[in-house]
Amino acid sequence: MEKTVYVLWKKKGTSEPDFKQQLLEDVSRQLLNLNIKKLSVCIDDERVKPAAPLRQINIFSPINAIISVWLDTSLNRGPIESVISSVVDQFAGYLVTESEPIVNTRHRVPPGEPTPGMHQVVFLMKKDDLDYNEYLRLWQESHTQVGIDTQSTFHYIQNVIVRPLTEDAPQWHGIVEEGFPEEAMTDQSVFFDAAGDSEKLENNRALMVESVLRFLDLEKINVIPMTEYVFKQ
Repeated sequence: MEKTVYVLWKKKGTSEPDFKQQLLEDVSRQLLNLNIKKLSVCIDDERVKPAAPLRQINIFSPINAIISVWLDTSLNRGPIESVISSVVDQFAGYLVTESEPIVNTRHRVPPGEPTPGMHQVVFLMKKDDLDYNEYLRLWQESHTQVGIDTQSTFHYIQNVIVRPLTEDAPQWHGIVEEGFPEEAMTDQSVFFDAAGDSEKLENNRALMVESVLRFLDLEKINVIPMTEYVFKQ
């Protein structure tokens, strides 16, 4: 089984509520009818507007949604891309390997319902002077525990990009998905798992920044708060 991640830019003139409705109704229904193995949709919607200060758009235009599809083989992705292309101006597809250091066991909801809290999606670019294998080692074998120890995440997914599946796809090196409690959207002490403890907040924030500076180009990453909708798992 292979996982594919599609990054979506909505059609110009389509409102955010209309785009959300398209994805959660027609698009998801059509994709499920293709007999895929799993499906999740993450959308920059009204539920995460309080997290607007957390957004970072350094390169490429703001992303409106991502769709993750698991299927027997990515060679059969044509019908999936046909469905997606009907509601967007642009999309980029990636074959990824998924690592899930924290499985969401805390906030399970019925299919198609929003997962509570914020689903922060981060598009990673490694430092130019860093060897790719060393980047992977620092990210997955070293930084993973730092992220777990310093943040209030209840879900943590690392998507290592194997290769782009569409032409002109941005050359990111990874896509991270992190589930945070709702309060983390507006309270940094909750975000960094240090509610009521200013010393712990500063320490956790410093540890996180120190760790990511080892392997990421922070001037090229995109950080987008989204809402996660899991349709099939």
